[in-house]
Amino acid sequence: MSDSRIPVAILGATGAVGQTFIRLLAGHPWFRVAEVAASERSAGKSYRDATRWIEGEMPADVAALLVTNCDTTSVKSPVVFSALDAAAAGEREPAFATDGRVVLSNAKNYRMDDDVPLVIPEVNASHLDILATQRARRGWSGAIVTNANCASTTAVVAMAPLHERFGVRQLFLTTMQAVSGGGYPGVPSLDILGNVVPYIGDEEPKLEREMQKMLGTFTGSAIEYAPFAVSAHANRVPVENGHTMCLTLGFETKPTVEQALAALREWRGAEIVRGLPSAPDVPLRVRDELDRPQPRRDVMDGKGMTTSVGRVRADNILHLRLVAMSHNTIRGAAGGSILNAEVLVKQGVIARSARS
Repeated sequence: MSDSRIPVAILGATGAVGQTFIRLLAGHPWFRVAEVAASERSAGKSYRDATRWIEGEMPADVAALLVTNCDTTSVKSPVVFSALDAAAAGEREPAFATDGRVVLSNAKNYRMDDDVPLVIPEVNASHLDILATQRARRGWSGAIVTNANCASTTAVVAMAPLHERFGVRQLFLTTMQAVSGGGYPGVPSLDILGNVVPYIGDEEPKLEREMQKMLGTFTGSAIEYAPFAVSAHANRVPVENGHTMCLTLGFETKPTVEQALAALREWRGAEIVRGLPSAPDVPLRVRDELDRPQPRRDVMDGKGMTTSVGRVRADNILHLRLVAMSHNTIRGAAGGSILNAEVLVKQGVIARSARS
């Protein structure tokens, strides 16, 4: 029997995020992993032989695939999930878009370009409409859609319902980021065990620039950034998966704690996302326990796609403070990209009849 699912390629397939793509796409009802691409040293090997698999069982159908080079000649699939690092993504992702492919990128290179959507679908799926401008301006028949830095994703999902109702004007946040956010093998054990590292390269600038774009407004031809200021501290902590952060917020209209909790509990995000294969039933869950959320207990809520929020309380300097947590490699990376692709299928940007 032929497989009618849309063929997709994974760029950077042997790395930690690439492996997460492959795990999440196993048995996906709309997409099948048709190609895996990586560096030249892996090309020509089977995926099984080229990859140090780090979690669970490698899907048998992917294990037998030959690894190709990350170029448009070698990769034929119409949809490309990119787990490339910034050094490789800058040149290769636009080449695929020029060649008519839809690229779902996890790299930082194009996130802040004014014609590239930076998307968490529940929050700002409407920003995908800027792809018409992107294609006209750049002459691409394909497209690049980015998802955010993994820590920015946690913060934005937690903030979205509050910003919609009360208008965020100031944000101070401190992150406690899992070691898996640094890739594999990541931070050396003697640097992180029993320790906190109060620096993650380029992390604080990402947090201080990405959120205003995602919480901004698409005007029909451009994205008007949300006008709030951000001050961020980024820390690496000895947790495997799950970025936790403490947020202190000031608003245009000061909410009571009860009003804030109601906004958080009622929020379900953009209608277009509901019922998609990777969408959680509840994108944002409020935890009432005094000591939650916790990565060990809450990180796999919604199969890793739900953001957890707790400790919502009044603040003595600004208006409100809370704790948020989500899975950094699922919600904040591969799972977020897959959900973006599902929205594009629903919109007709990715054709259900696409074939390699």
